[in-house]
Amino acid sequence: MAGITLGRTPLLCTLLLWGFQVCCGAIIVKVDPKVEVNRGNTARLPCAYSGTTLDDILVNWYIAKEESDPRIRVAFRKTSGHQDSDSDTPLSGRVSIAEDFTLTITSVKPTDQLTYYCQVIAGKDGSEEASTKLEVFVAPQKPEIKTPSSQAISVGASSSSEIGTCTTMNGFPAPRIIWFKDNMPLPEVKDKKENTYMVPSTVKEASGLFTIKSVLYMKPTKADKDSLFHCTVEYSMAGEQNKNIQMKSDPMKIVLHYPFEHVMFGLLNATDVKEGDDVTLKCETDGNPQPFFDFYKQVQSEAKKIEGTDSLLTLKSVKRTDSGNYTCTATDFELNEKSAYKVLVVNYIDQMSVTPAEPKSVKLGDKVEWQCKTKASKPHTVQWKKGSTVLSQDGTLSIESVTYENAGEYVCVGAVSDVPGLTAQASVNLTVTGKPQIENPAVGEVTKEGEEVTLKCSAYGYPSPKFTWKPSAKETISREDNKIVSTATFEATADIMENGVTCEVSNEYGKDSKTLFVTVKRADKQQGGPSAVVVAVVVCVLLLLLLVSLIYFLSKKTTMCSKKDNKEPASSNVNDIVVEMKSDKANEEAGLLNKKVSTEQ
Repeated sequence: MAGITLGRTPLLCTLLLWGFQVCCGAIIVKVDPKVEVNRGNTARLPCAYSGTTLDDILVNWYIAKEESDPRIRVAFRKTSGHQDSDSDTPLSGRVSIAEDFTLTITSVKPTDQLTYYCQVIAGKDGSEEASTKLEVFVAPQKPEIKTPSSQAISVGASSSSEIGTCTTMNGFPAPRIIWFKDNMPLPEVKDKKENTYMVPSTVKEASGLFTIKSVLYMKPTKADKDSLFHCTVEYSMAGEQNKNIQMKSDPMKIVLHYPFEHVMFGLLNATDVKEGDDVTLKCETDGNPQPFFDFYKQVQSEAKKIEGTDSLLTLKSVKRTDSGNYTCTATDFELNEKSAYKVLVVNYIDQMSVTPAEPKSVKLGDKVEWQCKTKASKPHTVQWKKGSTVLSQDGTLSIESVTYENAGEYVCVGAVSDVPGLTAQASVNLTVTGKPQIENPAVGEVTKEGEEVTLKCSAYGYPSPKFTWKPSAKETISREDNKIVSTATFEATADIMENGVTCEVSNEYGKDSKTLFVTVKRADKQQGGPSAVVVAVVVCVLLLLLLVSLIYFLSKKTTMCSKKDNKEPASSNVNDIVVEMKSDKANEEAGLLNKKVSTEQ
């Protein structure tokens, strides 16, 4: 029982307190401590009261910038339903009070961020009020970084240099700017005695929105030449989940000036240099900006100056004499001077030396030999070629017994395999003299006697042989490689068809002759021929045999079915007669076919 009494104690206290408030007329007004809303949206500020039972209640809504400032009424409502908004207030035309006394503001502006008072007047029960704050949020624009254009940023300066200015506009409330270097946030330092610090500034525009700027100052080092800087704007919007939002600017790379420590001098050509190439040498340092460059070539004990263009030294169509030691000297504005060196090697190959160098003329069957050699900057090869065929790879070309096919041009090619494109070559000509020789002629063909036929007679020999046709005909002379070709046209008479045509060639060393025959071209056989007929007949016979087998099978099946069903004998006899007639007919057809095939064979 004691437990029950204790359990009811809080409830009894609450009822007694409520009764005391009603009896004494104490009014309680409840509002939210704050209400958040984004610009342009609708804000709802609830207001509830208790502590009176009167029917005639008046609720007034007031605004004030600060608690100490005078209040301005913006709207009121009675429990009877009458409600209105005051004119000539910052909220005129955008404010109303609902039946539950909630103040509604449409198209919220940043200037609506004020303190709002809900006042409840209950006649003899007195009055009471409570205040709430309306917080308005506007997302700022994407931040932008601008770099100073007045002077370059130098390493080693006595004071910090301006790196850039980050600006974001039209935010509310005032957002915060954070600087980053290589995606790492920089501490927010405002002390100008530090090497890195920021100078912020805030401007409130006529619209009530804020423009925020932050200027970053640093004493950069050479390591910062490749660093990327950016800034973010940190802001909030309505709702607990929309706090500390960050919007990132585009990255920025600073132009940093710093002295050089090392000089690099190198060759830009991708392959080994050879005579005739254009060569480009480039000089550069690890400083910024690049200093002035001077180029020299060591000639014996003297350094000879060579004109270059900025950091490039270009040598046109180099020769082997351009090989040697080259120097690049860098000098900056503070007259710091350093040099780098490069050895240039120009590869070469001498002209091919062929012995004997003059063209050779030898008799058919004689021996001929050439020697070929050269010099080069690196190990090289020497090859003798005729056309694309390699004949020798040791510099010696020897032919024991020359033929007419050996006549023509021979090329000696020297090459340095380690240097692409470095080659040299020389050529010699071989002329083979002797008695002419006729190639085996082709047989001429006509479809019938009396037609014209064109014959060709090809012969080797030097001096060029003279052609004689028997019987005579008008000829055309041409050259094919080492051969002389005579082309003549004849009428295919009976005598020519029987005895052919004679082609004779001769020069100062002798002569040769051959007979060219003419034949009648055989007519094409009819496509298929007798073999096709035989195949067709065999196929037909096989098809007929297959048909007869099918008929026999069906008739046999019919007979078996008739016996099984105990049909009348007359019906069975009819079937037997039909089968017998078909079988006789099939046998007769098969016999006729066999007879036909035998006859044709």
